[in-house]
Amino acid sequence: MPAVNIRKLSKSFDGVEVLRDIDLVVNKGEVVSVLGSSGSGKSTMLRCINWLEEPDRGSIHIAGQRIGINEQTRRKMTSKELATLRARTGMVFQGFNLWPHLNVIQNVMESPIYVKRMPKDQARAIAVELLEKVGLADKHEAYPFTLSGGQKQRVAIARALAMSPEVILFDEPTSALDPERVGEVLQVMKNLSSEGYTMIVVTHEMEFARAVSDQVVFLDKGRIIEKAPPAKFFSNPDTERVRRFLEITA
Repeated sequence: MPAVNIRKLSKSFDGVEVLRDIDLVVNKGEVVSVLGSSGSGKSTMLRCINWLEEPDRGSIHIAGQRIGINEQTRRKMTSKELATLRARTGMVFQGFNLWPHLNVIQNVMESPIYVKRMPKDQARAIAVELLEKVGLADKHEAYPFTLSGGQKQRVAIARALAMSPEVILFDEPTSALDPERVGEVLQVMKNLSSEGYTMIVVTHEMEFARAVSDQVVFLDKGRIIEKAPPAKFFSNPDTERVRRFLEITA
């Protein structure tokens, strides 16, 4: 059973179709890098996967369960149903989205406690382990405003992992970082890949996509125009559009 199965996904804003008939299957343990120019629909696709944006058409299944629609009643999910299924996806935003009034360990503990009703002691133990995993064992009591961009993003990754998601969605996780901080975040993501986490990564980091991905997907004007393993995608793309993109970003 795929971790994520997208069929005929389409989405418009103000009459402009930004996603058009997207089909994508992501198997458990795979890393899929999503490339494309600004405005090609990459972030919108991610936001539709966890229903932060409601698609106009199509279906999305997370580990076999359709998100957004209750397949028994054929009606839209209630807020409670949607929250339960959305918890199976972790989202890491380019702008971090940490809670500024909570310290680092509280940021990681918050969702397991209030969404999963996890006991605080258990949530804290998980948070301690995850902060060590992302290299922030010494920052438990720090507040977000005291952290570098790379540290904030690593807290955001730990927060996503705390929910034990089926898939982690990364929306350009290094785009807001100073160049010297990019490497520390990419290294954490590479470590997660080696541990078998399922990841969909919207990124401009070509070397990361080449080294870590199982599939590379290219969006152009809301359509997937190419999908291939990285060896083929980067060395012998099928479309002239991708060839031009790779020449520009080389």
